[in-house]
Amino acid sequence: MSQSLVHADVAETIFSFPDQQRSFLRTIAEVDAGWVIPLLLCGFVAGWQAFLSIAYIGGDLHPDVLETWTLGRSIEWGSAKHPPLMSWIARAWTSVFPLANWSFQLMALTNSAIALWIVDLIARRFVQGDKRLIVLLLLMLTPIYQFHAQRFNANSVLLATWPLATYCFLRSFETRRLGWAVAAGAAAALAMLGKYYSVFLIAGFVFAAILHQERRAYFSSAAPWVSMITGLAVLGPHLHWLATTGAKPFSYALATHAGKPFGRSLADALLFAPGATMVLALPAAAWVLIAGSRLRTFRQDFLALDEGLWLLFLVSIGTIVFPPIAALVLKSDLQPIWALQGLFLFVILVVCGASYPIEHVHTVRLAVTAFAIATLSVVVVAPGHALYRNSYPLHEGRNFYRKAAEELTRRWHLHSDETLQAIGGDGDLAFAVAFYSPDHPLYERPLVNPNTEPTLDAALLGKGWAALCFDEDDACINAVTRTLLLAPRFVSHRFKISSSLLGQPGASQSFMAVIVPPATQRETAPTLGLAANFSVIRQELPF
Repeated sequence: MSQSLVHADVAETIFSFPDQQRSFLRTIAEVDAGWVIPLLLCGFVAGWQAFLSIAYIGGDLHPDVLETWTLGRSIEWGSAKHPPLMSWIARAWTSVFPLANWSFQLMALTNSAIALWIVDLIARRFVQGDKRLIVLLLLMLTPIYQFHAQRFNANSVLLATWPLATYCFLRSFETRRLGWAVAAGAAAALAMLGKYYSVFLIAGFVFAAILHQERRAYFSSAAPWVSMITGLAVLGPHLHWLATTGAKPFSYALATHAGKPFGRSLADALLFAPGATMVLALPAAAWVLIAGSRLRTFRQDFLALDEGLWLLFLVSIGTIVFPPIAALVLKSDLQPIWALQGLFLFVILVVCGASYPIEHVHTVRLAVTAFAIATLSVVVVAPGHALYRNSYPLHEGRNFYRKAAEELTRRWHLHSDETLQAIGGDGDLAFAVAFYSPDHPLYERPLVNPNTEPTLDAALLGKGWAALCFDEDDACINAVTRTLLLAPRFVSHRFKISSSLLGQPGASQSFMAVIVPPATQRETAPTLGLAANFSVIRQELPF
């Protein structure tokens, strides 16, 4: 059977008419000259946007996404937990798009599409045609650019910044031109502004440059020094912020992740690489089917790697080896999910390092597979997930965020004509109320699960505030109780929120809300005296 007939047989699985089959095959064949890659990325975004919109029709945004938006409400050079890039992006996005679930899902997938586009920029340095498509299609078979990406936070923001920094470093190392050196330094700094974990990518750059056979030419040029100066200049404002604010993100990271038992750190270090690479199981299986018996040439292909690919190989080794070493030294935990943004390097190395061409039929089959998975996910998995979560809600309470925020706001306005300006209580619920409430109150950290004796300034006491806890969360209610010792008057409410899907009743959740009206209106609000025992606050009050 001729190869063209084989192509047609494969395409027939998704296209019914000969003209459509020929158009599809012609489009696939014109990767380098046409719009195949942009169309592929647009289709990727559209398909998985449909999936997220359907799958989470009864569930609101993840707390990490709500936190990202909350931090972006003010332009700062950092926060108590994270460097600022993710919040800057959220701020820029919402200056154009509305505050809605679909908007932030689109932002996450756009970030993924940009990441894949930059990966293609790297791949095209070494291959053309089908192999460029193969790289992207294999990555699309992983859960990295859909499910991991939807939780837009300090981890997923690296999906685009790591390939960007890698591409600029590769071009700087190859050309040693001033412009690429500046770009490499700025892109590396941008990755650091995404998450400090990016220090391992930069360490990988240094490691690769030192071990590469062209190291003398690189280090004798101005390129590495220009990159270093540029990177420090871009990071300068953030470094100043760290120095003048007590380096809170480092304190948070050490308090959260360091000081673990050595056995825990050792286990995490040993499982780090296997855990991360397990995500590549499906693409690896697909590549084995594509390569077939030609896998026997793997060793020869590895020894004959292009100089640029060898540089990327050294970078990839650094990103996998250095984190476990640091975890053992610091006795910290280490999660495989932190490595996902760097796995594109291994896909590029395997595909671009293969000495043999990839037959067109394999590209078509892989494209059909990716299309079929996306279609099955949208048509079957997404509705099934939505139906299941209506009765068995997401563990963060996301099924109730919007309704709880709106109900709290409604009850606030029973006691005040002014907008709700400050919210506390459970941290995730506070983020949710800030986002979903029509008043969009500010997330106030002193009101969120205070672990020490609370202190509130006069301005916060004067403008009034509210707090929201899950009804069964005694720790949150106790924390709010301690804060209420500073409020002369307050009211408490208990209410229940139920989910529903297409008219079908689902799960329910009870909440405990406390409202401290503004100072000018407290005399007209129903009140309770000071209460140090949370059982008093939990009492439902009549209106």
